[in-house]
This record gives sequence, structure tokens and C-alpha cells, in this order.
Amino acid sequence: MIRSSLPPSAKEVIFQDALHRDLTTARRSSLLELLWNERYLTRAQLIVRIELKLGKDCFGKAAWEDNFYRDLRVVKQAFNAAGLHLAYSRRSQSGGYYLRGQPALSPQLSQLIKSSVAEVDQRQIDIYRRLSAADRFRQGCAISDTARRVVAFRILQEHPGMTPAEANRLAVKRTYSP
Repeated sequence: MIRSSLPPSAKEVIFQDALHRDLTTARRSSLLELLWNERYLTRAQLIVRIELKLGKDCFGKAAWEDNFYRDLRVVKQAFNAAGLHLAYSRRSQSGGYYLRGQPALSPQLSQLIKSSVAEVDQRQIDIYRRLSAADRFRQGCAISDTARRVVAFRILQEHPGMTPAEANRLAVKRTYSP
């Protein structure tokens, strides 16, 4: 086989198109990305995370187990091609799939978490701790409602003929659809 000298950016365009058109490719890519960044995730944890990203039953309703393991075999091959070994630990405290010789979190994800923690305002945390569970719940709902309204507003700007109710339905659909 002749090695291609195509620029990686050109290959990336084709790959992104495949991700949008083919659910199997999207699942496998998502599994690869997730396991690249996080270790010690069980089958159930991986499935939940991928379904959050791609939609419920993205592994199928009937043969989901076969699809999951088929996808994982391809992901394992991809890691092997990169010189990494995907393994499974059955230890109670650190069970699940992991990359041998790699830390529990990728360096990029660890850095992102450290940066996020550095941005936390302890005074704000203290204020939240003093709130009742009901008040924290109300505040969370208010934040979610505001985010949905922002998305609906942007949809209305993009489609001026749409009614606010239609824009709201589309905003909710975008939130819960793959």
C-alpha cells in the first residue's frame, strides 16, 4: 500500500463527515476519545457516557452488547496501532478499561481540571453551602431554563419566521438529541 501524503487537515474533513453520517463511526470515535482521556471506566459507564453524547440506544436496542464489544475491538486495534494497550482491570477500587502505563486521566484533562479548580471562588461555594437543597435545586432549574431560552433566542434570530414556541421545542430537541 502506498503511504498517503495528504495533509492531516484534509483527512480530518473526511473523518468529520463520516462521524455525522455513520453512527458506528461516531460511537467508535467517541469511545476512543473517552478512553484516551479517562481510565477505569466500566462497560456501563462507557455506554452511559456515549449515549449522553450520541443519544439513547445509539448502540442499538437488540444487539447493543454485540455492538459495544465490536466497537471496543476496533478501538483496541486503534490504540495498538498507536503503541498503546487497552486492558481491563477487575480490581474493586480501580476497575474498568484503562490504557496500560497511562495515568488515570490524560495530562490534558488533568490540566483542564486544575485550571477549572483555580477559577472556583471559595466565597461563592460558601454561599451555595448555606442554601437549602430546595434553593440549590431552584437555582439549577433557573440556570437550565436560562440556557434553553438563550438557545431558543438564537434559533429565532436564525429563523425569524419561526414562532417562539417552535424555537423553544427545537432548543429542547437540540439539547436531548444526538
